[in-house]
Amino acid sequence: MSDNCCDDFQLAVGDFLIRHRSVIDILTKYQEATARVNRAFAKAVTECGCLEIKAGRQNLPAEVEYSELKQYMSSHLSGEPCEHCKEIISAELGHSLFYMTALCNLLGLNVHDIMRQECNTVTTLGIYHLS
Repeated sequence: MSDNCCDDFQLAVGDFLIRHRSVIDILTKYQEATARVNRAFAKAVTECGCLEIKAGRQNLPAEVEYSELKQYMSSHLSGEPCEHCKEIISAELGHSLFYMTALCNLLGLNVHDIMRQECNTVTTLGIYHLS
């Protein structure tokens, strides 16, 4: 095992992904895994009730500075996931990461390098990153 859990995970995915090695299989499994993350989150709201979504228009003061904007923005989420929901959502996120990593393996991309580059992009471009 190396000191980098991303590299260890990527090697494990490469070793244990046997049945779904086609890019078509991996893409559809990745999409399915992502949908399961959404479903687990929705069930935390609609079945368990540990989370609640209260969405509405973001209300921002007219003259707010960008540096202060974050304190006025709402996630529209209230509550905390219970242990059961947290476990399920975490497992589904793990499956999604598995198939994302499988895609990286097919393309010869390193997950750790991608994360490092994205972190550099976010910290360098800051507010302009998502525009």
